[in-house]
Amino acid sequence: MSSMRGLVQFIADLRNARARELEEKRVNKELANIRQKFKGGSLNGYQKKKYVCKLLYVYIQGYDVDFGHLEAVNLISSTKYSEKQIGYLAVTLFLHEEHELLHLVVNSIRKDLLDHNELNNCLALHAVANVGSREMGEALSTDVHRLLISPTSKAFVKKKAALTLLRLYRKYPSIVQNEWAERIISIMDDPDMGVTLSVTSLVMALAQDKPEEYRGSYVKAAQRLKRIVVDNDIQPDYLYYRVPCPWIQVKFLRLLQYYPPSEDSHVREIIRESLQQIMNAAMDTPKNVQQNNAQNAVLFEAINLLIHLDTEHSLMMQISARLGKYIQSRETNVRYLGLEAMTHFAARAETLDPIKKHQNIILGSLRDRDISVRRKGLDLIYSMCDTTNAGPIVNELLRYLQTADYAIREEMVLKVAILTEKYATDAQWYIDMTLKLLSLAGDHVNDEVWQRVIQIVTNNEELQAYAAHTLLGYMKTDCHESLVKIGCYVLGEFGHLIAENQGSSPIEQFLALQAKMITSTDNTRAMILSSFIKFVNLFPEIKPQLLHIFRLYSHSPDSELQQRAFEYLSLATLPSDDLLRTVCDEMPPFSERASILLSRLHQKTAGTSDKKTWVVGGKAANADKQEVLMAQNTGLKRTFTTIVNGTRTGANGKAAGSASGDLAGLDLSASSAPPPNMASAAHLTPEWDIGYNRLYFNHEGVLFEDAQIQVGLRSEYRAHMGVVKVYISNKSSFAIGSVTTTVDNPAAPNLKIDTKSLPDASVPPAGQTQQTLFFESKGPFTDAPTIRISYLAGALQAYTLQLPVLMHRYMEPSTLSAEEFFKRWRQIGGGPLEAQHTFGAQPKAKDIGEAFTRRVVQGFGWKILDGVDPNPKNIVGCAVYQFATGKTGCLLRLEPNYDGKMYRITIRATQESVPQALAKQMEQRLSQGNLEEMYSGRLAQGISCIKSDQTYIITLTYVARSAYYITTLIPHNTNTSSPSQAHTHPDETQQTIPMSAEERVNAMRGYKSTLSNPRTSNEAKKHAQDMLNELGGDQPREELHAHAEHGKDPTRVVSGLKAAMHNPNVTESGRQHAEERLSEMGERPEE
Repeated sequence: MSSMRGLVQFIADLRNARARELEEKRVNKELANIRQKFKGGSLNGYQKKKYVCKLLYVYIQGYDVDFGHLEAVNLISSTKYSEKQIGYLAVTLFLHEEHELLHLVVNSIRKDLLDHNELNNCLALHAVANVGSREMGEALSTDVHRLLISPTSKAFVKKKAALTLLRLYRKYPSIVQNEWAERIISIMDDPDMGVTLSVTSLVMALAQDKPEEYRGSYVKAAQRLKRIVVDNDIQPDYLYYRVPCPWIQVKFLRLLQYYPPSEDSHVREIIRESLQQIMNAAMDTPKNVQQNNAQNAVLFEAINLLIHLDTEHSLMMQISARLGKYIQSRETNVRYLGLEAMTHFAARAETLDPIKKHQNIILGSLRDRDISVRRKGLDLIYSMCDTTNAGPIVNELLRYLQTADYAIREEMVLKVAILTEKYATDAQWYIDMTLKLLSLAGDHVNDEVWQRVIQIVTNNEELQAYAAHTLLGYMKTDCHESLVKIGCYVLGEFGHLIAENQGSSPIEQFLALQAKMITSTDNTRAMILSSFIKFVNLFPEIKPQLLHIFRLYSHSPDSELQQRAFEYLSLATLPSDDLLRTVCDEMPPFSERASILLSRLHQKTAGTSDKKTWVVGGKAANADKQEVLMAQNTGLKRTFTTIVNGTRTGANGKAAGSASGDLAGLDLSASSAPPPNMASAAHLTPEWDIGYNRLYFNHEGVLFEDAQIQVGLRSEYRAHMGVVKVYISNKSSFAIGSVTTTVDNPAAPNLKIDTKSLPDASVPPAGQTQQTLFFESKGPFTDAPTIRISYLAGALQAYTLQLPVLMHRYMEPSTLSAEEFFKRWRQIGGGPLEAQHTFGAQPKAKDIGEAFTRRVVQGFGWKILDGVDPNPKNIVGCAVYQFATGKTGCLLRLEPNYDGKMYRITIRATQESVPQALAKQMEQRLSQGNLEEMYSGRLAQGISCIKSDQTYIITLTYVARSAYYITTLIPHNTNTSSPSQAHTHPDETQQTIPMSAEERVNAMRGYKSTLSNPRTSNEAKKHAQDMLNELGGDQPREELHAHAEHGKDPTRVVSGLKAAMHNPNVTESGRQHAEERLSEMGERPEE
């Protein structure tokens, strides 16, 4: 821009102009010249850029520029960066959201968003963020999102894309699609801290409005916070005065407050570690101002999170003591933050005693020099008030009200009015304090305050006579008009209660109100006239004086007063008093929802900052979900009633009705349809059932596998507890990142799940990570939990799998004699303690035979009692279902019809709902038939291998993990024996399959993966190496020699053989083979 000498000279001329008239003359001359040049139409890109720059400078000097917009739009399409830059700058300044030319630039912006040039991407993102019309947002938000999630986008482009989406979302929330949630959350693991910071800002805004969709951000924030604070895993550029990236820390700490405390012990522990480290780092006050500010910012947000979690009483007391020091600090900012944090503490604490220790200091903050500190002090006083200290606090606030800053008087009046009502232990004290407040506050009293006083007096009989007497005293003095309004209403309704008292006769009441009509506004005069018509009914002795007033105001220039006085005069002069008595009947009690003091207060304190998870007003206010919702959505009407035994009641104990036509009578709590839970069983990954059914009765094996990852599972169950380890192995040749797991528990609360460890965020090639889950049975359940595993491998990959955790995992076999069985069977009886289902096999079910049926029954934990049932084909069993609070005895009778592929199952148990749950699960499993043939066929096709000129005999052995493994690989040609002549074990199958060279390579990859798997036994690794050698593999032998030195792992071999002995899916011949191997190794099979 410095090379454009004409622009430089033009700017210099304007700066040198000595008078406004000379400057305008120069500007008009230049505008005329530019308009003439644009009309010529022969300008090149450089000239257009120069003239548009002059227009920009004229515009920012405050002059109107009504031409040249189209030329600026054309510059955006230029291939030169300098011209494109000026074009975008002009568009963002000249065009507003509703400008007619805006639709012309959308395609040009989209082209730059799709460009591979990062600079063009950034210019387009700036334009979208600055102009950001709805049309532009709807058209381009998908392209902005693509730049954010693209693995090829540079870090600075991702940052700008995240902030652009944030800008669009704040203006038009519907632009950000719910389907983007999982992908956006995954970027919180980005190695670039700047990207993480920008994306976290976006997630914070989204999580406030869509907590369910962005629930996964909670664990991400907790993990990343620990890596920053505890593990010190940050880039050196983000160490700000020895504080590791304070901006990200503050955002993570605040994001964690948007959700309730996690139920997973592991997540709670990593949050506790981070908070402890932050608290320890803040023990010493640094001398450097910048370091102190950064450290305090993190510290106070950590304190807010600790208060939100509210986990340990001792820690809360420590926080209270530390906050007591902060509110006495010499630094204004520290005092402000200390008061705010203590207000939050008051909103969560079980007792206010730790805060009351600092009551004098807090009251002193009302006289601080800084008004923001005074506001926070007022909030804290309002929150710490209860029945024990309400009197001194209200008196102090009333004293301070006389000298308080005008900016906070209205808010203070509202809070004092609420406190006097909420914590009044004496009716007279409430009337005295409220009327004193109204007399002192004057014009700073909202209508809601005096209306609320009328409402409470009307609804409480014990207040009516005292309120009338006190207000009459105020009427005889020079009082504020708000007191006059209350006085005329109360005397009109309840003046007869004090008519016999000295100084309160009807004529004295009339004279007091008549005197106020001279100085009052027309609205107040109208209210006084309404009181006088009630006096006509109550005090006939002063009727002539009242009629005189009506005649006087029937000629008032104000139409409202004139009509009201004329109607009242007509009513009072009717021959009969029946209509008068009906019209002037006593007002019924008000509905409590008519009060909007709290709503008015929250409107006064509403700001533009992030939504808070708590409201000012102590623990009681935060326990009221309606009030918390109202504070977050100010402006909505709400009902102010208490809930007593599930019934909404008013202050007088009567049920509060709902008036038709009032917004308060509408159900404002109804929300839109809940977002889809991608971790639920409704979104299971295709072919998830292969691994699930394979592991239905087994404790170890592969749950899911594809070309990129392998998900393994190992489990152990004892009594009502179970532990499941989920292994995630990276099979690819590149690292995967942002590994995230989400567990969905549809069986809650009868099945409790606790996470003891989370997987690593990234997994290197051929690496592995794991997650540990604890399962506790609380009662019968029928739905298995699911786990969603997602990661970044260029694009987002996600799998939803069902975990084979059902009731049979907590079943323990039990032995009974025939006599004991029938005795207990009769004792339990039928009814709710029995479940009987008759069902048939599914059309595709195979091998519905006795061996399969017995395996399933044993797999469900039943002890088969042979010889008990008269029909030898029937199966009778006994088991104990174990859960957290006890055990339940269960009895089974299964009547199969193998020819008709039908079953009738009868289960009795000593606890209701247990038989139905067990019967349902057994029906599902039995009706599927034997699934082994299907899975073995698929696996045989997947692992068969062959050289291009040879055929191999593949022997597949069914072992304890309910999977087939290659155990022998025999070269086969015309000179060797046929497959039928080869020796096989009883549980082995042989297949001779011609294969291609490509399939041979795939088999070699499988063996190499076996060698790299740390969970593979030494024996299996040696076998895999032999197979590689046979196939001509070039796997290095150093690993094999290392395993050979240690020898075979006998523990793993023994455990595997014993598991096969007790596995219902292993055939009888297979168990005999396992028993022989155990005997050879000197082990007892029954162990």
